[in-house]
Amino acid sequence: MPFGPLEIGIVLLIVLVIFGPKRLPDLGRSLGGGMREFKDSVTGNHKDSDEELPAGEKKSEPVQTTEKSDATPAGGKSS
Repeated sequence: MPFGPLEIGIVLLIVLVIFGPKRLPDLGRSLGGGMREFKDSVTGNHKDSDEELPAGEKKSEPVQTTEKSDATPAGGKSS
């Protein structure tokens, strides 16, 4: 069942009323990014994480942290 111009216009008007004119660019941007990621995953075109970084930025190395914890027995009482 194809959608005509009247149905598309009504849907766009409802989206404009719900989200407002200030959030529409962000909504479109996130929708486009999601569609692009889906298309890339279906076709197998995966980018390396280095290609996604803007020019001049280096990929940061993962930082390993160690946490000190006060070990208490399962009963909840400390000796």
